[in-house]
Amino acid sequence: MLLLAAAFIVAIVLLLYMVSPLISPKPLKLPGAHVVVTGGSSGIGKCIAIECYKQGAFITLIARDENKLLQTKKEIEKYSVNDKQVVLCISVDVSKDYEQVENVLKQAQEKLGPVDLLVNCAGTSVTGKFEDIEVNSFERLMAVNYLGSVYPSRAVISTMKERRMGRIVFVSSQAGQLGLFGYTAYSPTKFALRGLAEALQMEVKPYNIYVTVAYPPDTDTPGFAEESKTKPLETKLISETSSVCQAEQVARVIVKDAIQGNFNSSVGSDGYMLSILTSGMSPVTSITEGLQQVVCMGIFRIVGLFYLGSFDSIVRRCMMQREKSENTDKTE
Repeated sequence: MLLLAAAFIVAIVLLLYMVSPLISPKPLKLPGAHVVVTGGSSGIGKCIAIECYKQGAFITLIARDENKLLQTKKEIEKYSVNDKQVVLCISVDVSKDYEQVENVLKQAQEKLGPVDLLVNCAGTSVTGKFEDIEVNSFERLMAVNYLGSVYPSRAVISTMKERRMGRIVFVSSQAGQLGLFGYTAYSPTKFALRGLAEALQMEVKPYNIYVTVAYPPDTDTPGFAEESKTKPLETKLISETSSVCQAEQVARVIVKDAIQGNFNSSVGSDGYMLSILTSGMSPVTSITEGLQQVVCMGIFRIVGLFYLGSFDSIVRRCMMQREKSENTDKTE
């Protein structure tokens, strides 16, 4: 049995070695590159723009609020590394009108050159029990979180193919790897990004274009603060099982993975475990990554089952407490 196991591992290593030249992209050089960030006026998007600007990139910020965009532009410009760098601001809703999104991105490319890196960071969240969430919220979240990434990507992909280069980042969430209580409207939109990314990566890989899906954990952003105001108790307790990350830390990881052309981008030990557990048939970009998935999958599944058990326990306790409280109110 040991010999068979050893032979199996050797066969996998040899296979990965043979295909490694096909899956290892060359790093993208950011100095002088044109980086477009949607949802770039605050939170993770803003920090990604700052991180790229620090490395010499030209930035196009896209968001709805023009005032926030202008404030963010001033903040980013403090980090310039040369006097040639430019921060361009465009106020548009990337989830509503594809033609409008296509037109503004054409204008941006006329001013700053072809897009080298597109970061789809526009997104929003609604939490609550499935039956309590308004139906139009499901539609709105799918429009913003999914179509808001489809439209900009669709607008730049042809030029990237012509140039035989480019990077596209979809900012999903750990809630796009694991469905949790309270996220019935939010999680599906983030899961959808992974399906889009996997299919798109297979299409564009021959053109030297690489797609990254980022799965940030709870991150200290204005959006997270707003979401926390309406979280059900169960969701809050589950969220408290892991720490809140800083947007700057998350941005550095995403930019690094995008530059390297990594398909998965995760933060921290929990993020690493989830990326292994949910790797499925997703692309790999190194021999090491593939081997880690093969070796760690079973072990992490055991750990994951303990997490799921604790989450189910939280939900049951909250339900019992709620029913007890309701029965007490009825008897009074």
